[in-house]
Amino acid sequence: MQGLLVIISGPSGSGKGTVVKRLSPENGYALSISVTTRAPREGEVHGRDYFFATEDEFKNLRAENALLEHAAYVGNFYGTPRKYVEEQIENGKIVVLEIDVHGALQVKEKFPAAVLIFLIPPSLPELSARLNNRGTEDAVTIEARLKRALEEVPLINRYNYLVVNDDIPDAVHKIDSIVTAERLKPARSAKIIQEFIDSQKEF
Repeated sequence: MQGLLVIISGPSGSGKGTVVKRLSPENGYALSISVTTRAPREGEVHGRDYFFATEDEFKNLRAENALLEHAAYVGNFYGTPRKYVEEQIENGKIVVLEIDVHGALQVKEKFPAAVLIFLIPPSLPELSARLNNRGTEDAVTIEARLKRALEEVPLINRYNYLVVNDDIPDAVHKIDSIVTAERLKPARSAKIIQEFIDSQKEF
């Protein structure tokens, strides 16, 4: 079956990372690992959670056109390695990118068939509570993230789907269902259709 590119965006604290890690393996997901200049959080591992890079290293990747998209977010840079994504799609995998809205729209221009899903918490107070409860950032950074969340809201209409994450298992189920439905669209099933036509030779 043809590969698919799925982009999941949402404010920091919306639960993107948690939801992505719980997606059903039966769908054949390949999770893309972003490059970032931000410092690792406790428990994060280079090459598993992110590729951690210096600003100079990041700028070199950008200059070499080795990034599918890149963006600045709250004082740090993030980007998606191009080669990995293209190889996985070619191999029929569901590549999941967990990136911000501006990066998502960059990728959509290059991959019009990409499926964009926006994940949002039920309310801004809930988002604020989640950011405070995880205890990884100071008040200034949290305020910047809340402001950024409000700036992203007008761009939600450019996405294909909106999922409210008020319950993690339910949000995971909805995203799995979206991916399953997208893979069943005739426009994504050219190989299956051709195999059906070719099977007439057996009669």
